[in-house]
Amino acid sequence: MDVMQAAITDLEGIKALLKANHADNVKEEDRADGFVTTNITDEQLGRLITAENGVTIAKENDTVMAFAFEAPWKFWMEWPMFKYMTEILEEYSFGDTLLTTENTYQYGPICLDKTVRGTGLFEKVFDFSLAMMKDRYPVMATFINQINGRSYAAHTRKAGMTEVGKFDFNGNHYYMMACDTVRSAK
Repeated sequence: MDVMQAAITDLEGIKALLKANHADNVKEEDRADGFVTTNITDEQLGRLITAENGVTIAKENDTVMAFAFEAPWKFWMEWPMFKYMTEILEEYSFGDTLLTTENTYQYGPICLDKTVRGTGLFEKVFDFSLAMMKDRYPVMATFINQINGRSYAAHTRKAGMTEVGKFDFNGNHYYMMACDTVRSAK
């Protein structure tokens, strides 16, 4: 499986994977296996791919099997959730670092096809995504819905992310997460 930066020709494959794993389309009994909640238009996804170089993918036989989004906060301002996060970001610290829109970027969602979960692909996509941004930002920040236990476990156990706090938005409860973009040798 090849992990790489997405090209505009990958847009339809990314959309298909996102749709199949979006909370709106995942049955309640399957939510324990994880889900994504971010909605994105074709135009926004196109800008994320081309203008921000902000999509990491894994492909097998020209099929997108995984993706992760990563972009500066200014890209995400069209979404009320991310706008709110920028308003509260400076209430959180990662170690000795106060989180700001200048020293962090927004990562996520990350999504893997069910057939490749548990294979180590999550870590490869996550690490590639971090590497895409390490020269621009020292810290990555994101959120995880508190009811998405699989995502929380993957990000804390496999990716080594740190929970730096909690917040509520639009009736949902979230963990604020962060990690260094430059990884220590494992």
